Amino acid sequence: MPNISPIRTKKDYRAALKRIDMLIMRNPQEGSAAYDELDVLGTLVSAYEDIHFPIEAPDPVETIKYVMEENGLKQKDLIPYFGSKGLVSEFLNGKRTLSIATIKELHKAFRLPYELLIS
Repeated sequence: MPNISPIRTKKDYRAALKRIDMLIMRNPQEGSAAYDELDVLGTLVSAYEDIHFPIEAPDPVETIKYVMEENGLKQKDLIPYFGSKGLVSEFLNGKRTLSIATIKELHKAFRLPYELLIS
């Protein structure tokens, strides 16, 4: 296995991505040195990306709008979880946060992680 070092710079990152592409094209067999190298480089690249290109979780409004779009729901379809049309509207317009009761209902109904519903 070639000498693998930490990814500290964008140049290191680009070189690691290039090497990963080369290894993938070789289609290494599990247990081979190339496969192990690919595994280690993938871990290093993932760690670098987590630090330098973090992906923020969507806010609760974006989460619910996504759920609505994916399920073909209208605002009126959320009334049973919020309690009223006005509460749904205020939430979707960013004027109100979710109550604990609403978070529990949305979690149960759509199997959403609590982390996505807590602002």
